[in-house]
Amino acid sequence: MCGITALLLADHNLMASPELHEGLGMLQHRGQASLLLFYFMKCDAAGIVTCGNKGRLYQIKGNGMVRDVFDQPKLEQLIGSMGVGHVRYPTAGSSSTSEAQPFYVNSPYGIVFAHNGNLVNADELRAFMDQDAHRHINTDSDSELLLNIFADNLQKTGKVRINEEDIFTAIKGIYDVCHGGYACVAMIAGFGIIGFRDPHGIRPIGFAKRQSPKGTDYMFASESVVCDGCSFSDFEDLKPGEAVIVNKNSTVTRRQLIPDASFSPCIFEYVYFSRPDSIIDGISVYKCRLAMGEALADQVLKKMGPDHDIDVIIPVPDTSRVAALQTAYKLDITYREGFIKNRYIGRTFIMPGQAMRKKTVRRKFNAMSLEFAGKNVLIVDDSIVRGTTSKEIVQMARDAGAKKVYLASCAPAIRYPNVYGIDMPSPHELVAYNKEEDDIAIALGADKVIFQNLEGLIASCEKFNPSITKWDASVFDGKYVTGKVDEAYLAHLESLRADGKKGKFEDLQSPETLGLVNFNLQLK
Repeated sequence: MCGITALLLADHNLMASPELHEGLGMLQHRGQASLLLFYFMKCDAAGIVTCGNKGRLYQIKGNGMVRDVFDQPKLEQLIGSMGVGHVRYPTAGSSSTSEAQPFYVNSPYGIVFAHNGNLVNADELRAFMDQDAHRHINTDSDSELLLNIFADNLQKTGKVRINEEDIFTAIKGIYDVCHGGYACVAMIAGFGIIGFRDPHGIRPIGFAKRQSPKGTDYMFASESVVCDGCSFSDFEDLKPGEAVIVNKNSTVTRRQLIPDASFSPCIFEYVYFSRPDSIIDGISVYKCRLAMGEALADQVLKKMGPDHDIDVIIPVPDTSRVAALQTAYKLDITYREGFIKNRYIGRTFIMPGQAMRKKTVRRKFNAMSLEFAGKNVLIVDDSIVRGTTSKEIVQMARDAGAKKVYLASCAPAIRYPNVYGIDMPSPHELVAYNKEEDDIAIALGADKVIFQNLEGLIASCEKFNPSITKWDASVFDGKYVTGKVDEAYLAHLESLRADGKKGKFEDLQSPETLGLVNFNLQLK
């Protein structure tokens, strides 16, 4: 999962880098794995590329969190009034610094590119790039593929200078051949910035504007909270199959290139990934999670009855707090904070290696005995993926003195891999794979496990935007909205991403891959 942003300032004498840096900080949750040793894992990464006078490009990128990659002296070296930023947790490809985005190709026109998502037909696209387009693809990154397909489509114009129509045609060419979930931002040197979204609208992206003394500034971002935090207003989500171009004069041109697109946004954005203060596709993530809490209360009553013995409801910080509070309110049960989180440890389900995830959970949370001792506890989590965190949390509650430990998930059981950019690919790594609820409870050491049903989850989101009638809920129902996802593809994906395949010694010993840069790019 990644976070993307792009910024164009009307005043060409100002620098875009400070606000791009600030925006990436607000998207860090989308690109955070952990600060544990790079030697053992695929690292998160961050990068910014800006464009200054005469189309000169400036770049800072590397492995680590935003605060590790950038400091004030580095930001001052990123000259220019427009730029692109990216934060990454890698789900495909490697953790090499060369795969930190944004990417760049010098021909044609000097294109900078960043993307969030995953392609499901990457292998056939690589073959096309090699055999037909004669473009060398140097890494395993889908982003490099998208960039080169975009560049190849623009190259076909044969023009010295391109216009908006040429760019729309090039993006339409991407839609024609690239299948999967992707939200993209791009910058063409000396021309402007671009944002576009896949024909199903699986991954989120929107844009907003801000008045300044010299005109109107524009920003693209994965989530509205970035634009809010940078004082932009009138945030609009891109429609599925829509592209928006902002040229250097702050002129906006937009077009939905797939007018009959089947809108199917990823429902897991609302469950887990997005910040609660974001609004995505017209839906407040906060309100959505409140509704999930109410729907979960209904499931608790259905499974345990009105004469249940729950004494207290405790959330797993942080994502489940909103839902847990509403569950407790509807059930009229005491809500308490029983787990204290170390905020400097990353998310565990996206950490490579089951052993590392287990070791990290107890470093991440501490259970307060005074909230657990002698009580029957209902622990509420947003979802249960591999079960590593859940199993350890259940045991921590027992060690803290809980009599009974019930576990409730705001999401349905996750039984299928995600192929659109979330790192939970192998079905065999999912605790709910081929298991019923009682079996899952045994595996997690809980007295009972309660899952929200898919209908309740969809209703919790759909009630705030009834125009969305179809969702990507593939991790719950195994239905992949883009097509081209068969057993052979899933087996191939599992071979690439399963725990045993990550962080191999020979990979760690391999030399650094050549970066996707050109020597004329100002490397800092």
